Parts: sequence; structure tokens; C-alpha cells
Amino acid sequence: MTWSILARDPRTGELGVAVATRFFAVGAICPRVEGALGAVATQALVNPMFAPDGLARLRAGDAPDAVRDALLAADAGRDHRQLHILAADGRMARHTGTACIPWCGGVAAEDVSVAGNMLAGPQVVEATLEAYRAHADQPMALRLIAALEAGEAAGGDKRGRQSAALQVASFDPYPDLDIRADDHPDPLAELRRLHAVAQARFVHLRRFLPGRDHPGVFDRAVIDAAILAATRK
Repeated sequence: MTWSILARDPRTGELGVAVATRFFAVGAICPRVEGALGAVATQALVNPMFAPDGLARLRAGDAPDAVRDALLAADAGRDHRQLHILAADGRMARHTGTACIPWCGGVAAEDVSVAGNMLAGPQVVEATLEAYRAHADQPMALRLIAALEAGEAAGGDKRGRQSAALQVASFDPYPDLDIRADDHPDPLAELRRLHAVAQARFVHLRRFLPGRDHPGVFDRAVIDAAILAATRK
């Protein structure tokens, strides 16, 4: 009952995932991304364990195909699941179970994968992929939102809309940006609004938080001065 997009920007190292559906709080159980590692989306009759377990296997060095096969082998409900995985090096794997509700399936191109089920038709994933590739001049988050908007305009989830989520990560195990609309009449418009709100302060503060290779900055005067300078540009 969902469609999602996983993407990688080879220039910046960013990884992103975005998802939209006629289902409550999809961001709580479907998308996961970890910087310098990969992105996963688990959907249809969702198995929420696919995301944490899939990322753990990527972290251990497994290839996406091996991750997918291991997750499905351990899941008695595999025929009802949909899953796609994108590793930080661009390799990917997908699965759409035989019991997923039509239209269901996916498309992919270099560094991007789109998958969905219970959709208005294949044009949804095709439009999502085309729009992502057409917005290469935009930041990752806005490319992902534009892609989902195109998919929605092509029919989207055939039951309607309720929630959406977006995560973008670069080099840390937690996202650079993680926004959600859990129950909204226009969840993609709400993602755009939240993205705009994040630009005012959050994205600047995020640069100073601890990461894999640094302890962060904890001098509030330095942080506030940098945010003020950034917002005056």
C-alpha cells in the first residue's frame, strides 16, 4: 500500500529514501537510511525487521542481493512483502512477493530504485523515477519530494493519501534530515513545508552535531554565530 524511492548521489555521498502511502505513520516502519552504508524500504504487508536487519547485514559486508535473500529466507511471510535495498556503492536488490496487491513492482536506474504496491498502475513508479532524474540540479531531499509528487500526480496509492516520510544521510549512522507527515490530507505538501522549516535553523545546527569522525561542537556561541551567518545569506 505504498511506493518508495531509494537514491544515491555519487558526487556528495548522500543516500536518501522517501515514501508515501494511504497508511498511518509510514515513516515509523518503512524507510531507513544510514550514512556511508545504505538505504532500505520495507512495504506491502510490511515486515519492520527488514530495515534494521538489512542494514546490519550491509554493515557486516553482505552484498544487497545476499541481504535480500537472507531476509526472505527467514520470513514465512515473504510472498506478502516488498523490499528494496540500495548500498552506498550503488548496488541494489529488490523483491516483490507474489501475494502483493496489484499494481505492484518496481523500476530502477543507476543510483536509484523505485518500488510500490497497491498503486494506480506502473505509471506511478515510472513517473517517480523520471522526475527524480529530471531534478538533478536540486538537493537530494527536494529531488525525492519532487519524485513522489510526480508519482502521486500519476495516480499514486490507489486508495488515496495519508502519510509520507523522507530521510537523507551522508556519513553518520543517523540522518542529516528525517521528516515525516504521519496523518495529513496532503502529506507531500507537508514534507515540503517541513523541509523549508528545517532550512531556517536545523540544517545549520546539524553540521555541529557529533558524527563518526568528530566529537561535534558544543560552544553555543560558535553555533549561534554560524547559524546567524548562514541565515543572513
